[in-house]
Amino acid sequence: MMSLFDDEQIMKTYWKDMENTLAHKKEREIAERMIKKGKMTLEEIADCVPAISFDELKEIEAQIMQLA
Repeated sequence: MMSLFDDEQIMKTYWKDMENTLAHKKEREIAERMIKKGKMTLEEIADCVPAISFDELKEIEAQIMQLA
């Protein structure tokens, strides 16, 4: 019985982590599209996509500029 509860908790934690990872990936993709359009500053994008830190936005911008 105790291992069943532990397994259930482990699965709940796993799924929650997966949901958070997917949500962050989607937010990052939104930020990438906004940076590529070049119509907003990083500060404005940070206001629109608060799940992405400003430092991460700078990293995304640097990656995009390297590809351009």
